[in-house]
Amino acid sequence: MFVMFSLNYSFGRLVTESKKEQVYQIIHAQPFVSQQELAERLQLSRSAVAGHIASLIREKRLLGRAYVFPQSRPVVCIGGANIDRKVRTLGALQMGTSNPVSQHESFGGVARNIAENLARLGLPSSLICATGDDAAGADLLRQARAAGIDTSACLTLAGQGSGSYTAVLDADGDMLLALAHMQLCEQLDVAFLSSRQTQRSAALMTVADLNLPKSSIEYLQAEAIRCEHALILVAVSQPKMNRLPANLQGVRLLMLNRAELETRTVQALITEDEIRHACRLLQAQGAQDVMVTLGAAGVMLTDGPAWHQLAAPVVAVQDVTGAGDAFAAAVCWSLCQDNADMLTAAQRGLHLAALTLQSAATVCPDLTPDTLTHLTE
Repeated sequence: MFVMFSLNYSFGRLVTESKKEQVYQIIHAQPFVSQQELAERLQLSRSAVAGHIASLIREKRLLGRAYVFPQSRPVVCIGGANIDRKVRTLGALQMGTSNPVSQHESFGGVARNIAENLARLGLPSSLICATGDDAAGADLLRQARAAGIDTSACLTLAGQGSGSYTAVLDADGDMLLALAHMQLCEQLDVAFLSSRQTQRSAALMTVADLNLPKSSIEYLQAEAIRCEHALILVAVSQPKMNRLPANLQGVRLLMLNRAELETRTVQALITEDEIRHACRLLQAQGAQDVMVTLGAAGVMLTDGPAWHQLAAPVVAVQDVTGAGDAFAAAVCWSLCQDNADMLTAAQRGLHLAALTLQSAATVCPDLTPDTLTHLTE
């Protein structure tokens, strides 16, 4: 009788494991399939299906309620998405009069640009932004989806116009002036972010730009601390540095340029020692690491207690727009892809920024999953 019981038990376990594997395979093919549909297709009770899913989650073959697979966890990018209008002077700019220019429009926004770079580099990315219900917003989301970005958590606001960013460039492609209309980002408040908890909980990393309200940044920090989750903050401009909290606990990495760092520290930063001291102050305020981009001069960065300075590659610049976002994306790619150290991540960032500088597009269209893999320490 004991032998018969053992055989029946073993057979039962095999059947159970077989059904669980069938549940997994169906979810893998159809991630949004309902438990009721699974039950009907496999001729199981709904409670049995729920039990198999719970077992798969315990085994970490699925992650949470959204049936997210570990290998497909996205980098969630939260913040600005807008239409970029680049106006380039055809000669020396003269104030107070009309200047002949060329004009080009593309899709932009710091968080959106980072998400597109990541998607083109082969890393799953998800965008959480606010757009209006106008043609520009529809086009922006359509292009993001075509680039491979998950836009299911984005907010579309009825009766609102989508954001815009107008950059005035000189004949060499360097920025003279930029005007940002980003008021819709104020709607990415704590209540909204909380409503997107299911989508955000699957994130491999969260990247947020400082278009977000300060309270939203603080909310993401608290969440990063509580969940031991990597949070990357990316500055967007000097005027919006006031959105960076005084306490930087929970921030894995803060990326900003020299002018933004000067705004934070309320002092001119000329020498390397002054910049290093300012970065150490940010670390003392809670940030684990800091990267300061210096344009053509390269980048300075912390790596825990270590300090590095890297020169930028010398390239023929077509357009500076998007280069900083490309740098940030490559850094995030490195930290997610092979858990690279800060120095390697910054080297890759400079390489991707250089490719973007040589392109007329905000996001270099020639990126592939192999673009950064050949770069080593």
